[in-house]
Amino acid sequence: MADLLPEHPDFLWHSPEPAAGYDVVIVGGGGHGLAAAYYLASRYGITNVAVLERGWLAGGNMARNTTIIRSNYLWDESAAIYEASLKLWEQLPEELEYDFLFSQRGVLNLDHTLGDVRGSVRRVNANRLNGVDAEWLDPQQVKEVVPILNISQDIRYPVHGATYQPRAGIAKHDHVAWALARKADQLGVHIIQNCEVTEVIVENGRAVGVETTRGRIRAGKVALAAAGHSTEVSESAGVRLPVQSRPLQALVSELFEPVHPAVVMSNHVHVYVSQAHKGELVMGAGVDQYNGYGQRGAFHVIEDQLAAAVELFPIFARAHVLRTWGGIVDVTADASPIISRTEVDQLYVNCGWGTGGFKATPGAGLALAHTVATDTPHEINRPFGLERFETGHLIDEHGAAGVAH
Repeated sequence: MADLLPEHPDFLWHSPEPAAGYDVVIVGGGGHGLAAAYYLASRYGITNVAVLERGWLAGGNMARNTTIIRSNYLWDESAAIYEASLKLWEQLPEELEYDFLFSQRGVLNLDHTLGDVRGSVRRVNANRLNGVDAEWLDPQQVKEVVPILNISQDIRYPVHGATYQPRAGIAKHDHVAWALARKADQLGVHIIQNCEVTEVIVENGRAVGVETTRGRIRAGKVALAAAGHSTEVSESAGVRLPVQSRPLQALVSELFEPVHPAVVMSNHVHVYVSQAHKGELVMGAGVDQYNGYGQRGAFHVIEDQLAAAVELFPIFARAHVLRTWGGIVDVTADASPIISRTEVDQLYVNCGWGTGGFKATPGAGLALAHTVATDTPHEINRPFGLERFETGHLIDEHGAAGVAH
């Protein structure tokens, strides 16, 4: 079976019937799963790989994310993995031979209180020590970057300054998935859609395959990259993950002429705004404070945060909402990801990214591919193993930066 995307007539990938067995099965056909498959094939020469997606290619969180890419995180461990990922982003359009609209337009993180300012200056200094481009801007400098921003001190959330990462930006999420799928397919990877994994098969303490809605598939190694549903799949193998699933909301407006030249995020109110290439405004909220698998969120959350956005950008009050949606994100105790071996031999997991998953797409894929191929963590994901929840070496980026978008 083959699917032809009318928007991209040159893009054709196969969705074959599952084979009897593969060297590696990756559960989840989103950005991280596709990136892991691509790097397994391109860097480690492992091409007998199947990516299993219960719906359609990248139809889960990959199609419901912020599109924001940045690496200006506070802790050394976070900065290392996100900066490695940003460097991969910068070379991927040429490497994948595909224009997925990667735009390094810069990201601003606004400060609304004295505490915000102090935290931001600290983060900028930490970023520079880690070789990450970062600046702190005063309100007037912020206005120069984004002229439509309201920097009046008489509003509910006055702007006292912002961090600025010039190399940060956005990319078109569905195009990223197609680019990775196209190259992985060319290298021999099987991308199998409409194939839900119902159980990880474990024999004598070792993962040996998966049960799916299209039959049993044997595998030498199994990697889980099913955002929002990691616990459901892992528990079938007897592995309990320290992860909760929560809704995350966003929306887009009708199309406008270019008015918003950068990405603006407010840590204090957990709202972000960017303008996509076609012209729609992309706005989103923080994670809802309840667990669930519904692809929607509490109305008061998005209402409060969009009210703050309209105050910061008065001209947006005239914009009409075109579409709203919700994703399901995995959240760990320290709001940092897990890329790790598990207690079950040859079973690996990539989860817990919260709101940071899209920006980490190539870095997470490379780290997972390395871990699966060598059975040892890559240097960038070594700190993000499951064992940190036993040793107490947590990486609480959310507590440090106030937001993890």
